[in-house]
Amino acid sequence: MAEPLPICHLNGALAPLREARISPLDRGFLYGDGIYEVMAAPRGRVPRLPAHLERLQRNLAAVRIRNPHSAEHWRELIEALLTANGGGNLYVYLQVSRGAEYGRNHAPPPDLTPTVFMFCAPLPTPTATQLAQGLHCITTADTRWALCDIKSVSLLANVLQRMQAVDAGAAEAILLRDGWLTEAAGSAVHVVIDGEIRTPPHSSQLLPGTMRGFIEELAAANGIPCRSVPVSATELRNADEVWLSAAVRGVVPVTRLDDGPVGSGRPGPLWQRMQALIEALY
Repeated sequence: MAEPLPICHLNGALAPLREARISPLDRGFLYGDGIYEVMAAPRGRVPRLPAHLERLQRNLAAVRIRNPHSAEHWRELIEALLTANGGGNLYVYLQVSRGAEYGRNHAPPPDLTPTVFMFCAPLPTPTATQLAQGLHCITTADTRWALCDIKSVSLLANVLQRMQAVDAGAAEAILLRDGWLTEAAGSAVHVVIDGEIRTPPHSSQLLPGTMRGFIEELAAANGIPCRSVPVSATELRNADEVWLSAAVRGVVPVTRLDDGPVGSGRPGPLWQRMQALIEALY
């Protein structure tokens, strides 16, 4: 990942990122008590911004953190940050913690002011080699907490799973819970079987991804069979194609899973079609 760009947003103001400071008593630091979003901003704009802001609102409400801004104000703040850093092909990281109190209490006081932090960095788009050859992934047990549909900053389990993938020389860890696919450490997972895209149904076990939603919209608009349906570990391993999707990576083919190939071992035809549809709009 490239280094962040030099200007960040902190609590209502733009500031040099290297000089930004928060209280060590901030609950995001002490407890992981916060929500985050990551948004692709190709050519200095966020094409899926409404979906990201809707998810942000839903997640803040789920953990009872006050949303400090309206959707329009969020848009203005994000655009100002992108402009301050020169635009281009970027992504935006946005985090809202519950705020800081003078002390440490599991049950927070009701009147805390949320801490708002944003930065941006060059968009880490897949390389030409990754798109031509696909990715190697591993499977591992899904050991995360029970509310994975909340985009919490508490990501220790995901960090350990991604470290496991790196140790194995792989790009990502695909997660299995009781023999069923959930998602990956930092991505949604799409499985192609007999020409149909299958993705596990939304539940508390996985995050409703904005890029996943975009893929489902494109499939519906272009006559591509697509269903939200449970996917077993056996179906995953025997699939014709497997894809990863995320806001900052788009959709990328998986061509090797653990010690064996996925399908033909090359990016498949349905992925190529979906990639072309996405590129035409982005």
